[in-house]
Amino acid sequence: MSVQTDSDKRKQISVRGIVAVENVAEVKKAFNRHVHYTLVKDRNVATPRDYYFALAHTVRDHLVSRWIRTQQYYYEKDPKRVYYLSLEYYMGRSLQNTMINLGIQGTVDEALYQLGLDIEELEELEEDAGLGNGGLGRLAACFLDSMATLGLAAYGYGIRYEYGIFAQKIENGEQQEEPDDWLRYGNPWEKARPEYMLPVNFYGRVVDTPEGKKWIDTQVVFAMPYDSPIPGYNNNVVNTLRLWSAKSPIDFNLRFFNSGDYIQAVLDRNIAENISRVLYPNDNFFEGKELRLRQEYFMCAATLQDIIRRYKSSKFGSREAVRKTFESLPDKVAIQLNDTHPALAIPELLRVLVDIEKVPYEKAWQLVVKCCAYTNHTVLPEALERWPCSMLENVLPRHMQLIYHINFLHLQEVEKRWPGDMDRLRRMSLIEEEGEKRVNMANLCVVGSHAVNGVAAIHSDILKATVFRDFYEMWPEKFQNKTNGITPRRWLLLCNPGLSDLICDKIGEDWTVHLDKLQGLKRWAKDPTFQRAVMKVKQENKLRLASLIERDTGVKINPASMFDIQVKRIHEYKRQLLNILHVITLYNRIKRDPSSVVTPRTVMIGGKAAPGYYVAKQMIALACAVGNTINNDPDVGDKLKLIFLENYRVTLAERIMPAADLSEQISTAGTEASGTGNMKFMLNGALTIGTMDGANVEMAEEAGEQNMFIFGMRVNDVEELQRRGYNAYEYYERNPELRQCIEQIRSGFFSPGEPSRFAHIADVLLHHDRFLHLADYEAYIEAQQKVSDVYQDQAKWAEMVIENIASSGKFSSDRTIAEYARQIWGVEPTWEKLPAPHETA
Repeated sequence: MSVQTDSDKRKQISVRGIVAVENVAEVKKAFNRHVHYTLVKDRNVATPRDYYFALAHTVRDHLVSRWIRTQQYYYEKDPKRVYYLSLEYYMGRSLQNTMINLGIQGTVDEALYQLGLDIEELEELEEDAGLGNGGLGRLAACFLDSMATLGLAAYGYGIRYEYGIFAQKIENGEQQEEPDDWLRYGNPWEKARPEYMLPVNFYGRVVDTPEGKKWIDTQVVFAMPYDSPIPGYNNNVVNTLRLWSAKSPIDFNLRFFNSGDYIQAVLDRNIAENISRVLYPNDNFFEGKELRLRQEYFMCAATLQDIIRRYKSSKFGSREAVRKTFESLPDKVAIQLNDTHPALAIPELLRVLVDIEKVPYEKAWQLVVKCCAYTNHTVLPEALERWPCSMLENVLPRHMQLIYHINFLHLQEVEKRWPGDMDRLRRMSLIEEEGEKRVNMANLCVVGSHAVNGVAAIHSDILKATVFRDFYEMWPEKFQNKTNGITPRRWLLLCNPGLSDLICDKIGEDWTVHLDKLQGLKRWAKDPTFQRAVMKVKQENKLRLASLIERDTGVKINPASMFDIQVKRIHEYKRQLLNILHVITLYNRIKRDPSSVVTPRTVMIGGKAAPGYYVAKQMIALACAVGNTINNDPDVGDKLKLIFLENYRVTLAERIMPAADLSEQISTAGTEASGTGNMKFMLNGALTIGTMDGANVEMAEEAGEQNMFIFGMRVNDVEELQRRGYNAYEYYERNPELRQCIEQIRSGFFSPGEPSRFAHIADVLLHHDRFLHLADYEAYIEAQQKVSDVYQDQAKWAEMVIENIASSGKFSSDRTIAEYARQIWGVEPTWEKLPAPHETA
């Protein structure tokens, strides 16, 4: 089967915009103008990267007037504004997404074709904005897209890291980290706003004055905002993502300057600017570094100054009474804390109201709680932030005082409800006293917010039953669930145009903003013609991915094989090791009987390990070693391949999701908060093999368990096994295939030059298996056999694929954001379409 030609792709304009001759001419004119006047080049000396920048500026021109008019509209209407605070935004590339949301992709594609340029080659030159580790940051990016598409007056706030998530290189089968210098060529999508630069204070001391507490002798760092446009889909709304960059105060260190050490005075400015230098590459692990604490406060302090400035300068807020009392702050401001990383927004807002705006403490605290809401993203104990009190007292002395006071009043309330229950007081305190005194930031978020939500139904139930059980008993009304979602614009319309066009032919184009309309595809689930069309698109996507893999790894894979894919951060709880055990099992079966007929599989694993996470890095090395053995064994041939996908990121995900046949979502039940990769695979027509964990539970409810491959222990089974005591050796002893796999790992079968290389992995599985790999091994192998059997019946497989696509409507981030808006932020999505720039306002 052949891959689509460029001319075929250029014909596929449908929902990506109608091509008009006059618009094409305008784009060509703007493009040439930017080559000449923005980049100061001509066609004789311009490089492909120059053409990318000229194209980006041409597309940005279409954004700017919409962006300005959207902000003017918000000023005129003065709606309640939503502020999304996140330390991570995993945006990926902006060019194609912007063209799709503005409806100009077809026009721009045609213009560049006429200019003799390949738009796909230029798109490849855009650097990923990798300002996130994984799911949490990518969720924030999807949410921004949905907030703009729903017409919410919303702002994203974060940090403009100079270096994003590291670039992963695999050398000799091991992960090496390289800096992600994503700004080296500049960023055409951002606009610096030095006029809004704000001071942020650190260290110093607190003194009592007749007017109240005063924080003095501080070190000041300036927060410089950079704004990026966030276009809604086809509605002329453009919201703002404001990222803060640290800048040293303008005045030099006079002590050095006066002593003649001018060079040292200048060099010392870099220390302040380190705050926004690099993203911490840790996912689901808390590392109590002072720089990280300073990053968190830097973002919160700058953002809250901005929020208060906007509140005061609004038409509504400018009235003297409102400015003095801040009575209407919760009517105009909703602050969403994306995990505990922005938790310092709670004491910071309290400080601003009490110390600076002179609002009485009790009133100020009520305003804080009414404005703030908190999303929890994990139940793993090692991921929960617990800052040492000594560090907070040093870096943020006034905030530590406020946290002690918040805790004092909170524990008085607990004591009233449960007199004499000292154990409950200990559990519910914001200050943990065991060992070094620490502030439990999750507890602070719960106490300081009016709403607390998990990100999948099962996750929210686990929070209420375990992590926040005491708080749920005290404030059941605070707790909600908001199941995560993904934006269908990037994760279907952009990344899978072939499938998008098929869907449009059947049910029209409304699904792009009302994803539940995909239900209409169910009537064609058994239609052989539609099944063939869907599988043809899948095959074209597989050919494209196979070509990419061969180019990057030199491994030629069989595009007729099942593409069995697990891509996500490398972590023990996500159980990439269970996947590897299955691959080794299949390999051993083929070796025992090389003539046996098997369902050909290409297993792909991708993801980054935190640089300091030894076991996760060993898991990558093992995957590479097992793949090296299998891929070079002539007995195996095309029956089985294992590929490790280097440097997994948003752009690579856009290639992988449309090509996947099988989606691996195999975390231990009760450990994955939600997952969003599972939703991306489902929407693009991959079938899921997974545990009843995170959003898998709701996916099974929507599509039916008969259209997924569910296996293994449920949450109650896991709890029961842990109560009884998990003995990995029991499973090892009674299953010969499992025993063989572990012995091969332990003995150096996959690392003959270094026999003990993976002995630690075997040791983890047998002695330190927190995530119960061996307990689920047998059920997993049985489920995988069922997968192979069903894949042989392509009509049945295609029917299940269509049922999954048709059932994925719930998992749109538009639905998620509409629920946040109505049930937490107190605003109504408008779905309003603003006038286009050429129309009368």
